[in-house]
Amino acid sequence: MTPSFAHFRGLLMAAVLASTLSACASLPPPTAELAGAQQAIAAASDADADQYAGADIASARDALGRAQVAMAEGREADARRFALAASADADLASARSEEAQLSAQVAQRRAEIARLQQRLGGEGGR
Repeated sequence: MTPSFAHFRGLLMAAVLASTLSACASLPPPTAELAGAQQAIAAASDADADQYAGADIASARDALGRAQVAMAEGREADARRFALAASADADLASARSEEAQLSAQVAQRRAEIARLQQRLGGEGGR
């Protein structure tokens, strides 16, 4: 029996599939991603994200929890995806918190300027 093209094609497809599956299986566990997410959440907390970006930091913590559950269940791809989402949400919380704090400082400075201008204007009329 002479092997046909379809036979070789089937063997080639099986080899490609096996290679792809082994490449996916050879990815390291997402421990670095989990650690990065934990650090990003800690940094956001330090930046008062609970006060200024509560929804974003809550989303980050939720995603980290899901990542930890997925990791414990051996779903490393899901764990990696959730950990990356947690990092992104924590970074967003940090940025929004910083923006809120800076906006408050700008408003405070503007109020100070207005008071000084008012004082200067009031003194000029004496």
